[in-house]
Amino acid sequence: MKTQVLIIGGGATGTGVARDLTLRGVQCILVEKKDINAGASGANHGLLHSGARYVFSDPESARECRDENQLLKQLAPDCIEETGGFFVAVEGDDEAYIADFQHHCEKTGLPCKPVDVRDAREMEPALSDKTIAAYEVADASVDPFKLVLENITDAQKLGCRFFRHTKVVGFAKKGSRIASVDLVNKNTGEKKTIEADMVVNATGAWAGEVAKLAGAHIDLIYSKGTLLITHTRITDRVINRLRPPSDADILVPGGTVSIIGTTSLRMQTLDEIRPTVSEVDRLVEEGAIMLPRLETIRYIRAYSGVRPLLGGGGKGDDRSVTRGFDLVDHAKDGIDNLITITGGKLTTFRLMAEKASDLVCQRLAISAPCQTRRIPMISSHETRWAVPGFSSKNWIQGHESDDMLLCECEMVPQSAIEEIVGYFDIFERQADLKGIGKRSRIGKGSCQGSFCSVRIAAYLYDRGVAISTEGIGNIKEFINERWKGQRCLLWDMPVVQTELEEAMHCGLFGLELQKE
Repeated sequence: MKTQVLIIGGGATGTGVARDLTLRGVQCILVEKKDINAGASGANHGLLHSGARYVFSDPESARECRDENQLLKQLAPDCIEETGGFFVAVEGDDEAYIADFQHHCEKTGLPCKPVDVRDAREMEPALSDKTIAAYEVADASVDPFKLVLENITDAQKLGCRFFRHTKVVGFAKKGSRIASVDLVNKNTGEKKTIEADMVVNATGAWAGEVAKLAGAHIDLIYSKGTLLITHTRITDRVINRLRPPSDADILVPGGTVSIIGTTSLRMQTLDEIRPTVSEVDRLVEEGAIMLPRLETIRYIRAYSGVRPLLGGGGKGDDRSVTRGFDLVDHAKDGIDNLITITGGKLTTFRLMAEKASDLVCQRLAISAPCQTRRIPMISSHETRWAVPGFSSKNWIQGHESDDMLLCECEMVPQSAIEEIVGYFDIFERQADLKGIGKRSRIGKGSCQGSFCSVRIAAYLYDRGVAISTEGIGNIKEFINERWKGQRCLLWDMPVVQTELEEAMHCGLFGLELQKE
């Protein structure tokens, strides 16, 4: 298999590079060892930064966020909810920091307007009665799954090929160039080799591991962040704590829920990334100071992601490490056709993809300019089921009599699953529960897949997509992934939900006894 460019990594940056290059007419293949958004792109707040968070510590990143925030609101409106945002301080917060905030925003060119505390609490009743200052900024909420789906779908329609569950296992070099890349399908064991003129390493926190396979080196800090999803939405706007960045100081509303986070914990490896009870306790305790309702609200899930931060791994607070990105030309390591793009934020993914694509085109002697600054992402038919509320609205407005709901929490009907499975067929991929979950709302409601996992697995058998024991393996993998985010918040209603799930899957189905 041959291509002009091989892109490794199916997150926001990798799919952004794929769309950027295909819009320039460059032939691409994208490979991902899991599925879209398996890393930090699928484990973040979903915050479209105004840049205000970084005006004290990282003005350059603040300006990048400011510019990309404005661009993405124009280019990807269907992926963004223009919530606006507040930075609020409570009693006991550093008054000097509060007083300097507006000045730093203005110096960085960020819109920032003081809001009377009484007005702020009227607009956002969930705010603490101990709020002492409030400023309005241009934050917004972005759906990272729809954003990435839009990028890869657009790229595929323009000719890019995308292989899921395909891991890079080696590079064959000839002189100072990578001659070919060896890959293996993690599900089937199938091996393939791809020859590419250029290789782009866009694997986020795994960038160092991939570079090492090619004989190159990158210094990265692994910073784990854990977040909590509330059962209901508690604010209209993004709410930031007006203090130096710390735990539980951002709440982002999205669809019908809110997300509070995050923690920052230095990790030495990427082997076991999951939320812990102590992190959850910390998030609830700290978040409730800013938004007291967080102390009693129901949570449906916790999750963790790893930020790939640039640096040598020294001691200190990872929050002080730049949120900028790095474009590494591995010609310095003696490899002329390998580049790595890492660091950065979800907000700056498009800019990161543009810079990486510019370098690729320079190496390939292609003069076509970047198009992602001017061509908007038109919401595609293939991504519509990922939008919160779309399934329920579509089903309620009218459906066939036999179009039963397979996921009752998010009201996802059989027709939606049928359509999504059809997209897998079109793009020569095997449908599975986790893959369907990435492209729809299944498993994201209060039952976290307890019921829909079995119903959809049965549907896959009926359709002939799942055979033998594949469906059992699908259910186990899907439920285990959701369980990672449930086990650390077992109090009140989640305990009841978990007991029901165990009774059904273990007591009734005997799932733990079934061989895959």
